[in-house]
Amino acid sequence: MKVTDYFKQAKSTLISFEVLPPLKGGSMNSIFSTLDPLMEFKPPFIDVTYHREEYVYKQRPSGYFEKTAIRKRPGTVGICASIMHRYGVDAVPHLICGGFTKDDTENALIDLNFLGINNVLALRGDARKFDGKFIPQPGGNIYALDLVEQVQRMNKGVYLDDTIIDGTQTDFCIGVAGYPEKHFEAPNMATDLQYLKAKIDAGADYIVTQMFFDNDKFFKFVDSCRAIGIDVPIVPGLKPITAPYQLNSIPRLFHISFPDEMTEELLKYKDDRKAFKQIGIEWCTKQSQELKKKGVPCLHYYTMGDAKTIKAIAEKVF
Repeated sequence: MKVTDYFKQAKSTLISFEVLPPLKGGSMNSIFSTLDPLMEFKPPFIDVTYHREEYVYKQRPSGYFEKTAIRKRPGTVGICASIMHRYGVDAVPHLICGGFTKDDTENALIDLNFLGINNVLALRGDARKFDGKFIPQPGGNIYALDLVEQVQRMNKGVYLDDTIIDGTQTDFCIGVAGYPEKHFEAPNMATDLQYLKAKIDAGADYIVTQMFFDNDKFFKFVDSCRAIGIDVPIVPGLKPITAPYQLNSIPRLFHISFPDEMTEELLKYKDDRKAFKQIGIEWCTKQSQELKKKGVPCLHYYTMGDAKTIKAIAEKVF
């Protein structure tokens, strides 16, 4: 079933989770150990991230280092099929521009369609660690907007090979990302919102936000979206802060800020990891409770493999 159909049928706020594929060489046990304790909350769908290739430098016998591209977290399509088989819930694979040609994307969509997966989250994706900026794949989509347009063309039966006549029409429900504090590459919030509206106008069906820690910023973001004609469901993405190093790493990596009240409380316990984590859990719980009270369609949790923490929050909210 489509994600948006779940929203339409729901009588109250839903819950969903996002998981990472295990590192290459790992097994599905890491996914199952994360999701098994969370299935009691009856999520209608589970998101599975996709990751582009990364560069590593391998030293050769000569002493020189060779730059090699590897995909460290493969398996998104297979993981989605496994989740659907084990739990009987829908899976939402992420599609990204980086590292994939348009042909690669089309073939992935064909595989997903064969598996009965009809939801995708279309993202540009991040830059590789050593690139400094996002570099698109030659022959690939450059922006998430391009990816949305490609999916929509397949929904109309239009494939890259123009000799295909009467091609099968897919029926993908398309999610896209939104940024309550603006995407860091956008010059300002107004421009970022226009980019988002272009994705909706191209056929995206719903929005999932980047994590945030100040609900007022989410509510303002929703109001701003509605003011420019974006009327699709907007799902808040949430992640509890659980370790002191995140006070620096999250703002640096994700370009988001922490509320003064939360920061002051966390700093009191930066040398007590257990107490620090509890503050993070309590803050995310309060966020969740307020968002649910406001009637958001769904609370989407970035699990990062930490089922125990997410479960502690969900038990107090659902």
